[in-house]
Amino acid sequence: MAGLLVSAVASGSIAEELEIIPGDRLVAIDGHQLRDIIDYQFYCDEPELLLEILKADGEIWEMEVEREQEEPLGLTFAPPAPAKCGNRCVFCFVHQLPKGLRAPLYVKDEDYRLSFLYGNYVTLANIGDAELARIKEQRLSPLYVSVHATDPALRERLLGKKGIRPILEVMSELAEARITMHTQVVLCPGLNDGEALEQTVAELAALYPRVTSLAIVPVGLTRHRRGLPHLEPVTKEYAVAFIAQWQPRAREVAKRLGEPFLFLADEFFLKAELPFPPVEEYGDFPQLENGVGMIPLFQEEAAEVIATAEPLPPVHATVVSGLSPLPYLADFLRSLAERTGATLDLVPVENRLFGESVTVTGLVSGRDIVAALDGRDLGSLVVIPDVMLKEGEGVFLDDLPVSALEEALKVPVAVAEATPAGLHRVLASQY
Repeated sequence: MAGLLVSAVASGSIAEELEIIPGDRLVAIDGHQLRDIIDYQFYCDEPELLLEILKADGEIWEMEVEREQEEPLGLTFAPPAPAKCGNRCVFCFVHQLPKGLRAPLYVKDEDYRLSFLYGNYVTLANIGDAELARIKEQRLSPLYVSVHATDPALRERLLGKKGIRPILEVMSELAEARITMHTQVVLCPGLNDGEALEQTVAELAALYPRVTSLAIVPVGLTRHRRGLPHLEPVTKEYAVAFIAQWQPRAREVAKRLGEPFLFLADEFFLKAELPFPPVEEYGDFPQLENGVGMIPLFQEEAAEVIATAEPLPPVHATVVSGLSPLPYLADFLRSLAERTGATLDLVPVENRLFGESVTVTGLVSGRDIVAALDGRDLGSLVVIPDVMLKEGEGVFLDDLPVSALEEALKVPVAVAEATPAGLHRVLASQY
């Protein structure tokens, strides 16, 4: 259906004064038909606007708007339906999911719009000339691009798709249009490492500063890879050797380009059980949401929280976590307990849903938490990090809501921002 579906109208806003209501559709601005929220943002930049609204009864309203520069209209729209992915990547995580999870988790999206709006990584393997022209015209920057390999044949093998336009051609075209790109390589031992990775890093660095960062992330393998191509995991030994080779290279590239460019995901250092680089080597943390620099940033913030934390009334809380950040979280909780007088128990949750090789906190399920806490003295509160839940919905990967977790544990459950300050705020807010 044409236009953007209005899902909410802010109280006291211009839209409310115009009697726009949820269920209406914003069809056009100044005669420009709206395909999605990006069009809305692009054409809604002037102080004087002509809006075309389609009411629920089919009536068309045309309304002139005069406002202060950048004054919002007060409209919220239903999120766009993502374009489906046509790839069959050998390492695709969706293909490794068990049954019984939230339905949206089984949707493979490949949408440049979501890359621009939310930082989703896309391969650009399915993009056409019209979409590239739109990216350049509307300055959709930055974009987040899954490269995996710049060698065309290897990339087709990794993405499971033939006839893909070479990624360097696409990215060079975007770079010429001054579109900024953050990139990633999902590293599959024996496939896109070695000489292939050397080539990928060199060719992406050659597009700097338009390609402004490159993260190398180890492939994630679950126990549900039935009927899928065999992939080697990133072991402790592999991670140690990889860091020894590539961390010095990252420093060389940073020195040549003048700022950090090449980043190794935290998971490499966790698997290798090696110290992290200094925080200054992460620059402005451009790949933080990709699991790069989260632990070093956590350690830095933890020191600040410990230095300023005040004593708390007696509190006994249980904090749950995935296995990956365990040593760093344990150090913080130990110091916080000493500083505040709180009793803080840390319980690692083994991932039964995906398998023991999956250790990140964000992939812990609600039922695995119940199993891990069964029979324990949980104190007066259980604290879970917000990364375990779907944003805005309060449910775990296995669709278990927080309320059901509370019912199963017979103890109040608090959701904390997954930072030292967030955890401290939850404890302090109990009194």
